Amino acid sequence: MSSSVRLFRDQKYHELKEQCIQQRQLFEDPEFPASDESLFYQSAPPRAVEWKRPKDLCEDPHLFVNGISSHDLHQGTLGNCWFVAACSCLALRKTLWQQVIPDFNEQEWDPKNPEKYAGIFRFRFWCFGEWTEVVVDDLLPTMDGKLIYCHSNVKNEFWSALLEKAYAKLAGSYEALDGGSAADAIVDFTGAVAESVDLVQGKYGEIISEQMKLFEDLLKVHKRGGLISCYIAASSGSTNEAETEMGLVIGHAYAVTAIRKLRLGESLIFSFKAEKLFMIRLRNPWGKREWNGPWSDSSEEWKKVSISERKSLGLTLENDGEFWMTFEDWCKNFTDVDICRIVNTSYFSIHKTWEKKMMHGAWAKNSEPLLNRSGGCYDNKETFLQNPQYVFDVKKTEDKVLVSLQQEDRRKYKKEGKGDSIPIGFEIFKVEDNRCYRLHKLTVQERVATSLYINTRTVFLKRILKQGRYILIPTTYHPGIITKFILRLFTDVPSKLRELKADKPKMTCWSLLCGYPRRVTQIKIHSVEGLQKQDRSGGADPYVLIKCEKQNLRSSVQHDTTSAIFNTQVIFYRKNIDSPIIVQVWNSNVLCDQFLGQAVLAASPSDPREEQTLQLRGRGSREAAEVPGHITVKVFSSDDLVEL
Repeated sequence: MSSSVRLFRDQKYHELKEQCIQQRQLFEDPEFPASDESLFYQSAPPRAVEWKRPKDLCEDPHLFVNGISSHDLHQGTLGNCWFVAACSCLALRKTLWQQVIPDFNEQEWDPKNPEKYAGIFRFRFWCFGEWTEVVVDDLLPTMDGKLIYCHSNVKNEFWSALLEKAYAKLAGSYEALDGGSAADAIVDFTGAVAESVDLVQGKYGEIISEQMKLFEDLLKVHKRGGLISCYIAASSGSTNEAETEMGLVIGHAYAVTAIRKLRLGESLIFSFKAEKLFMIRLRNPWGKREWNGPWSDSSEEWKKVSISERKSLGLTLENDGEFWMTFEDWCKNFTDVDICRIVNTSYFSIHKTWEKKMMHGAWAKNSEPLLNRSGGCYDNKETFLQNPQYVFDVKKTEDKVLVSLQQEDRRKYKKEGKGDSIPIGFEIFKVEDNRCYRLHKLTVQERVATSLYINTRTVFLKRILKQGRYILIPTTYHPGIITKFILRLFTDVPSKLRELKADKPKMTCWSLLCGYPRRVTQIKIHSVEGLQKQDRSGGADPYVLIKCEKQNLRSSVQHDTTSAIFNTQVIFYRKNIDSPIIVQVWNSNVLCDQFLGQAVLAASPSDPREEQTLQLRGRGSREAAEVPGHITVKVFSSDDLVEL
C-alpha cells in the first residue's frame, strides 16, 4: 500500500485517541454523530434507535474473537447483504483485511489496561484512487439491546459492526448503504479491478466452451488473491429475498469461498461417470438458507464420497450457510457474477506482473466545442470526440490490455436525490503511430474495442491489442453530464498512457523564425502488392518508409511476402505545403535494406479522399520509371489544423 494516506474529514486518529485518554473520556465523533441524521437521509426509523457502546452490549468486547473469518458475519435489517458478502470475501485474505483494519492489535481491547481504551477506531478504504483513513467512535445503533445492522455471530466480536459504521460514514449515512454492490465494496476495501459478468446474456449455462473459459478465469482470479461474489437478479415476476425452488435467495449477494477442479480416482469416476469435477463453494451472508440441489448438505452425491476422500479433494464445509455446487449448476442458477481482480504490479512476484497507469479525469461542459469535454457516447456523432482523450502505446507485437473506468462514488449525493450511478463506458481506436494531438474527426482510425455502457460504478474490459498507438475515449452515455472518473490501464510493458490536451501544435517564438504548420495530412497505407521477388523462396520482407519534410516514419516488417497488408497510419503537420510526401517500400535485409519503389503524394486538400491504388516508381519525380508493384493508400489533407 502507498505510504500516503488521506485523512477523511482531516481527523487524526492518534491525536484524538491521546486526547481522550488524557481527558479520561470515550470518543464521540462530531463528524458522524450518534443520531438519526447518521442513520437516515429520507426514511424515519420504525421506532427509536439507541446508540450503545460494545461494553454496554456484552461483558468482554473484542475486535476479533479467535481471529477473523468469513463466518463471523450476519446481516442486519439493512438491505446490505452485498456489504456482508464483501466482508466475507475480505476475511478470506489476511493481506487484504490488514490494509482495511490497520494495526489491528493496537486497536484491540486490552482488558489488562482498560484506561488505554478510548472508544475510537480507524479503518482504511480505497477511495477514488487513494487510500483514505476513516475514524469512528464505538457507539453502534441498537434496538432491544441488539445490533440492528451487520453483526458477528459471536456476541462479543465487533470488527464487522465497526467497519460498517466507518463505511456508512464515508457514504453519508447507514441508509445510503441500502442496495449497493459487493463489487463496489470490494474495490473500496482493496483497490481491486472490478468486472461484472452477466451469466444469462453470455449464455454460460448453455455453452460449455464459454463455461469452461469462465471457470479457468475464476480459478486463476481466486488463486491469485482475487475476490468473487454472485447473485440472482430479480426479474419482473420475482421479488428480492424470495427463494427459488432450489433454496437460493433472489437479489442476494453470495461470497465465493473456494473453487476446485478435481481429478477423480477410479472408484469415483465410476460413481460420477466423469473424470473431473468442476466445483464452487458459496456462502450465504445470512448464515442459513442454502442450496438444496445436487451436492447440497444431505444430497445423494455426498453419500458416494467418503470423509477421507472429501478431505483429500478439499471438498470441505467450514460452517453453516456454506455449500458446494457444480460449476454448471452455478452458471444455470445465478444470473450475475462480480469478479474483483487484485492486479499484481509487484516486480518481486512469481506470477505475471502488470504495468499500471492511473489517470484522474472529468467530464466537463463548455459551449465552445474545442473546450467541451462531455460529448456523450459514440452515437452522438457531432459531439462524441468532445470527450477527454487518452493516448497509449502497445509496444509488443500484441499485448493483453486491462482497462477499468470508474466514476466517482455517488452515494454521498443520495440526500439530494442524485445518488444513482451514471451510465458510462469507453471506446478504443487504433490511431496514427505519431499522433500527439486530439482527434477531431474519425477518418482512417480503426475502432477496435467498445466497452459495455452501464450505470455501474466501474466498467471493465480486457482485450488483446496489436502493436501501435491507441486513443481511449471515456464517455458518459448522454452528452452534457458532469462528473469525475479514474481510468486505470494495465499492460505487460509500459504504455505511456497520457491525456491529449492540445488540439494542434503550439505557437511559440520559434514558430516566427522556423515557420508554423499550414496544413495537416493524414495517411493510411493499406497494402502493397505485386512486389518483385527478392529471395530464393520467391518472397520479400517489405516495410514502408513515409517521408515528410524532416520526419521519417516506418512501419513494421511483413515477412516472406510480395503482397503485404500494413494498415499503417501517420499524421503530419506541414510547414512547407509544396514539398510532397514520399512513401517508399523497402525490403529488409540483414546487411543492407533494398529500395523497391515509391509513390510521391502532393497531399493537397483538393485530392480525392477515397482509397487509391498507385503504381510504384523509381526514385525521383512523380514521372520516374515504373517498377513492379502497387501501393494502396488513403490520404486526407486540410488547411484547418483542427479538422482531423
